[in-house]
Amino acid sequence: MLAEGKKAPVFTLPNDEGKKISLKDFLGKKVVLYFYPKDNTSGCTQEACDFRDALPGFGKIKAVVLGVSPDSVESHKKFKEKYELPFQLLSDTKKVVLEKYGVWKEKSMYGRKYMGVERTTVVIDENGKIAKIFRKVKVKGHVEQVLETLKGI
Repeated sequence: MLAEGKKAPVFTLPNDEGKKISLKDFLGKKVVLYFYPKDNTSGCTQEACDFRDALPGFGKIKAVVLGVSPDSVESHKKFKEKYELPFQLLSDTKKVVLEKYGVWKEKSMYGRKYMGVERTTVVIDENGKIAKIFRKVKVKGHVEQVLETLKGI
């Protein structure tokens, strides 16, 4: 079970260029791991652009932003280019990391049940421990909440 104060589950996923990225690559840095449902949808685009626009603030506190969704490497590449996203997007098409972090859940829309990503952000400290979990994220104002949290760790 994912919990604050526990070690973050390790993983290796391909980024938007197909290069393998591991959580251990970022030891010594704060990591903002944000899980989102789908490239090029309104909420996900807004969230990505909010992180993009606030990235200088994350850089000042030596924090790395990583987006994770079940979209393909190719989809991530196009999404990143279209919105000029200056951070890596990780592809979890097999949903292994999504399940490890407990964000692959049954959802419901208009009475129809389906499996999908519950928008979640996990803040990981320099030692690889989970400092904060934001579940069922509402996009508006979320990036500011994350920045404030990072300043406190």
